[in-house]
Amino acid sequence: MNLEGDRRPALIVMSDIAALARQHSLITDIAGRGLTPLVIVGPSTDLAKLTAYIGDPAHPLSRIAAVRKLPGPAIDGVLASVQDWVEDFDVRGVICSGEVFVDPAGTLAEALGLPGPGAWAARVCRDKVMQRVILRDHSPASRAFAPHARDSAKSDVYPCVVKPAGRMFSSGVFRVANEAELRAALSVYEPDETILVEELVTGREFSVEALVHRGEVVWSGVTGKLTNEDSGPYFTEIGHTSPANVPLAESAALVEANTAILKALRFGSGITHAEFRLQDGRPVLMEIAARLPGDAIMMMWHLATGRALEPAMVDLALGVRPEQPAPSRRAVQRFVEHHPGLLTDVRYAGEPVSWIAEDGYWPAVVPSSADAPARCASVMVGLTRGTRLGTLNDSNGRSACVVVDLPLAADPEPEVATHVSQVELTIEAG
Repeated sequence: MNLEGDRRPALIVMSDIAALARQHSLITDIAGRGLTPLVIVGPSTDLAKLTAYIGDPAHPLSRIAAVRKLPGPAIDGVLASVQDWVEDFDVRGVICSGEVFVDPAGTLAEALGLPGPGAWAARVCRDKVMQRVILRDHSPASRAFAPHARDSAKSDVYPCVVKPAGRMFSSGVFRVANEAELRAALSVYEPDETILVEELVTGREFSVEALVHRGEVVWSGVTGKLTNEDSGPYFTEIGHTSPANVPLAESAALVEANTAILKALRFGSGITHAEFRLQDGRPVLMEIAARLPGDAIMMMWHLATGRALEPAMVDLALGVRPEQPAPSRRAVQRFVEHHPGLLTDVRYAGEPVSWIAEDGYWPAVVPSSADAPARCASVMVGLTRGTRLGTLNDSNGRSACVVVDLPLAADPEPEVATHVSQVELTIEAG
């Protein structure tokens, strides 16, 4: 055991290889402050691949000092696995940068007396059933069915939505039109899954990202979302716009609703990502997460505000009140449509294509001046070459995307369409 004076300052990050690749600047920011980055990953991470990235001095994840892979997010298992780190290092903060470890990360921060969302708020943010009960004034009408009661699942109104309580990435979320479709949807879930049957909330979809310092919301951003729900029974996200191109009154209503939810949760410190539908002008909560947003939303807010959000996350974990500018530009991420087959190549004239699943990190971006013309900031592929493309029923099946940034006053749709049309997918039959 180290003596008190020998304990190096450290920060524990709980994540997975995909989120680490996306937010690699989180690791470099931690290391740049003289803190030791210690990382916990879950079962979905290829530890050999991550270890190779860490061992490559040219890779941004090489600043990770130690990594441990755990079989799951059980709180007792996670806390048992970091107890030597707590003894050997002066742990100054805990950050959860992925969905799986939201619960134990919040508990560990509270146990160590460090800034964090709070164990209770973190627990609610990881449990959709708890959200529907505790935040019912902000939520759609719903009914949860435990595994032993799934045979009695029903809906009083059709169409409705069926979703598993514990999954991520829009996996297992269906719109069903009648009792027969409901029964068919129930058959695809695992025997131990609790499911929710909810009213179908219509209206445009948004997310609200927030930075919270000791219970105070110090920055909020509203992101517009686009899904493939109009073409089938799924709700896969295929586009984001930050900030959302909506009237100020709608944006304000979403921020107000999100702030009220965070107050109800007694949320302490951290970044949150809440998803809403705006139905007849009223924000309806789909879910809230005590973690950074997915896809390229962090990159988009960097382009929109001129300042990355990752340093703000480190500030919050250390108890420092961050300052984040208001947006001066708009950024849009749009996924490219594909047909079934094997994805063998992606090309874009005049722009390098980043295969983020192969390289292990997302490309860095440099913000433009407020009045600079629209441009393609990045073209990315989240799959490896040779991946079989099929029906887009969840986020894992999406192929290539473009990120465009443009002046706030510009119409985003024609600009984005121009850049999306320049992406060429090579898809072979098979």
